[in-house]
Amino acid sequence: MAADGRWKTSRRDLLKHAATAAAAATAFAIVPRSVLGGAANVPPSEMINGALIGCGGRGPGTFKGLGDNVRQIISCDVKFVGKADDKSYYTDFRKVLERKDLDVVAIATPPHWHALISIAAMEAGKDVLCEKPATRVIAEGRALVEAERRYNRIYQVGTFGRYGAIKSDKSRLTHKIMRSGLLKPCQAVHFKKGGLKVAEWSGMVKAPPQPIPANLDWDMYCGPSPLRPYHPHRTGGTHRGYWDYEGGGMADMGQHHFDPVQWIYGKDDTSAVSIEAYAPPAHQECCAMWGWVELTYADGFTIVMESTEWGEPYDRKKERDVSLSDLSADDQKKLAAMPDPEPFPTFPEAVKTRKKTGGHAEAAHRAAAIMHLSNIAIRMGRKIKYDPVKEEIVGDAEANRLVRQPMRAPWCL
Repeated sequence: MAADGRWKTSRRDLLKHAATAAAAATAFAIVPRSVLGGAANVPPSEMINGALIGCGGRGPGTFKGLGDNVRQIISCDVKFVGKADDKSYYTDFRKVLERKDLDVVAIATPPHWHALISIAAMEAGKDVLCEKPATRVIAEGRALVEAERRYNRIYQVGTFGRYGAIKSDKSRLTHKIMRSGLLKPCQAVHFKKGGLKVAEWSGMVKAPPQPIPANLDWDMYCGPSPLRPYHPHRTGGTHRGYWDYEGGGMADMGQHHFDPVQWIYGKDDTSAVSIEAYAPPAHQECCAMWGWVELTYADGFTIVMESTEWGEPYDRKKERDVSLSDLSADDQKKLAAMPDPEPFPTFPEAVKTRKKTGGHAEAAHRAAAIMHLSNIAIRMGRKIKYDPVKEEIVGDAEANRLVRQPMRAPWCL
C-alpha cells in the first residue's frame, strides 16, 4: 500500500492477474452447454442407455418417447442379417436384453412380438415403452400386467391420448362421475365414427410365395406366429392386414382412440360383457371389412365403433353422454367432496419416480381388449358374452380359443 493509503500494483502483478483471468475465461468458454444441463440440455451424468427393437417406420418416433436423456446404444431388427457391428446391431432381441449396460427399451416391432418382448425386457430389469397395440390377443395382456407387477418395472404403451383427455374439464368430470359409483345404471353411449383404416389394412387373400430377402430373418420375423410362406405384403405397414401379426385397422388405430375413452369413462380395470358385430364372413388369415361393433359394459355404458367403410350404419340416435344432471342433488354434493384425478407421469418421469405411467400395463391391456373382443365377434359372426374378471368368453369354446391362441414353439408366455 502506498503512503497516501492507495493500493500499489506493479506491472508484473497486473500481467499475472490478467493471465489468470484469461485462463479462467477460456476454461469456462470451452465447457459445452450440454455438460451444464438446463431446459434443452441433459448433462452426461443424467444420460441413460436405451435400445430400439424394431427399426422400421415407427421405430425412431417410439424411441424418442423414451425421453431426451436416453442415448441409443443398440438397434435390433430382423432385417439386420449381415450387419457387421454386432455390438450395436442385433437380429435377436434376446441378445439385446443380455446387455448389462442397458436401462430402457423401445419396442416397435409388429404386434405379435409386443407382449413377449415387453415381458422379457421387464424380466431382464429394463423399463419398457412399447408401440400400440400392447398385445395381439387378450391373454397376452394379463401376462403383461403380471410381469409389470412381478418385476416392478415401468411400462408405457405408445399412445398418449389420455394425457390430453385429463386436461379437459369435461373429461375429468365424466371420469369422476363414472369412478364415483354414484351413476347406476349408466345410459351413456360413446360413438367412434371412422378413422380405423379398415380397407387400407385388409390382407391379401392371394399372395403367392416370394423369395426371402437375404437381409431378413424370416423365421424370427414370424416368431410366435405360424411360419407362412414369405410375401412382402406380410411385412412393413401392411402386416396389419393379417391375423397372424395384428388385427387390421381396428387394432392398428384402436388403442389410440380407446385408451382415452377407457380412462374418461372409468374402465381401466374392466372390459365389456357383451359384444356384437355387423360384418361379412371373415377370412381365416386376412383381416377384412366390417360395418360396426357394439360393446356394452356391466353398468350399461356402451361403446359403438363404425367403420363407415362397409354396410349399413349403426343407429346414431342412441348416442348419449354422461352429465352431472344424471346425479341427484345429494350425489352431486358427494361427488364435489371427492378428490380430482391426478396427472399421469410421462414415461421419463415414471422412470425417475417409479410411479406408474398413464399407459401402464393394466390400462393398456383393457384398451387393447376392446379391439380384440371386437375382432373375435367379427371373426365368429355372432354376439359374444365376456367375463371381464375371469377374462374368458362365456359359453362359446370356439370363440374362447381366440382369447388365448397357441404360439409356435419354442415361444410361449
